[in-house]
Amino acid sequence: MDIGIWISLIAYFGLMVAIGFYAAKKSTSNSEEYMLGGRRLHPAVAALSAGASDMSGWLLMGLPGALYATGMVEAWIGIGLFIGALVNWILVAPRLREQTERYDNALTIPEFLANRFPTKAMALRMTSAVIVVVFFIVYTASGLVAGGKLFSSAFGDLINLSFMSDYAFGVWFTLAIVLTYTVVGGFLAVSLTDFVQGCIMMLALIIMPIVILTTGKGEGVGAATDRLSEIDPTFFSMFEGLTFVGFLSAVCWGLGYFGQPHIIVRFMAVRSIKAVATARNIGMSWMAVSVLGAVGLGVFGRAYIERNGMSIEDPETIFIMLAEFLFHPLVTGFLYAALLAAIMSTISSQLLVSSSSLTEDFYRLFMNKDASQKQLVLIGRICVLLVGIVAALMAGDPNSKVLGLVSNAWAGFGAAFGPMIILALTWKKMSGAGAVAGMVTGAVTVIAWINLGWGDSFLGGPGVYEIIPGFVLAWLAIVVVSRIAPSTNEYRCPSEATR
Repeated sequence: MDIGIWISLIAYFGLMVAIGFYAAKKSTSNSEEYMLGGRRLHPAVAALSAGASDMSGWLLMGLPGALYATGMVEAWIGIGLFIGALVNWILVAPRLREQTERYDNALTIPEFLANRFPTKAMALRMTSAVIVVVFFIVYTASGLVAGGKLFSSAFGDLINLSFMSDYAFGVWFTLAIVLTYTVVGGFLAVSLTDFVQGCIMMLALIIMPIVILTTGKGEGVGAATDRLSEIDPTFFSMFEGLTFVGFLSAVCWGLGYFGQPHIIVRFMAVRSIKAVATARNIGMSWMAVSVLGAVGLGVFGRAYIERNGMSIEDPETIFIMLAEFLFHPLVTGFLYAALLAAIMSTISSQLLVSSSSLTEDFYRLFMNKDASQKQLVLIGRICVLLVGIVAALMAGDPNSKVLGLVSNAWAGFGAAFGPMIILALTWKKMSGAGAVAGMVTGAVTVIAWINLGWGDSFLGGPGVYEIIPGFVLAWLAIVVVSRIAPSTNEYRCPSEATR
């Protein structure tokens, strides 16, 4: 591998670690600072941190690969996600920022739910904390798998260790970098690194389509679209072969946003309620540019490959392939860093949310209620380390069946937490019993739907994405049970200072 690639990658790794130590000096004196950055995040940092931790490798590999292989019909998932993210910023973000502080300064989602519904506090806190920790360990393992595969495919010619495969080295090396800045700097380090990583990802997705169209044997937008239309006349159709159920399943991916703890925790950390609107505008602008760039990469990358008679085994590697083929090694290293940024930003966020739940919802609740702030920060750091090691061990086999759960975890979080979060923030009459019923109904429905195979085929027709029945039934369960077992003054009116 050219030395220029290593220069860019080493600079990237060094910057991430330096940010971690900077954050350690600024915001790790107590548990609120370590877990939420002291609720002082700049709107731009909160916005890009939420976006980068959300998109992961899907933005640079999954979406371009799907568009490369199938065409513009795959864009509906991106559209659904964009709409879901926008509604999440409008509906959930300002309310969650205000209410988590109003309800005894809750530092985690399980703690907020327990404070919001004191009659079912223990059941809600324990159940939601277990769901968060277990699923995020699996989620983190999937990110480490992506890191391992990137190293084995891109850097395999340089890593020849007798005691460890290229893939295993990639898993542990990725974890080591993430742990360094996450353990040391906590939430602020994760958020600042996510901000930088989000900028890198967006720049990469702007640069790549432009270079594809203008460099070497690129052919411009018009010629590229003509070529693809000749190869497949339906390539640019967003409706060809699309059923109503397929359309609904695609756009309803956006429902998952309301229940993703590693995303909505950013809303809790914005420096003020007024700053949420600014963060929303920045975040949605970032998402629009990045998703359009990913679409351009998949579509025009296909045209470039076809024009130049090249072949590609896995469409999801189009970003890696063109990064190597089209750019100077220094820029290639920067583009590799963008892919690593997409992976690492999600891993760090999930590690910290899991650690926060273990610290606040288990250690402080059951083992040491009078723990000092220094003890809580130390326990938080230990938990980050332990969760990371467990996830790395799970990622040891890239073909492990347990990692298949990750494809459904978005739906599981969305159905279990989404309706509960929305209604807890907006409906005064929601009760603790309704919250428990909704969380259990959403989770059980998603699991049952998956096991019955209805996501692949439903009643002899196309499959229905499991988040749809899970979300709808969870919402209904909350409403029905809250009316049968009504709330007993669980809602707290905002004080004059927060109105």
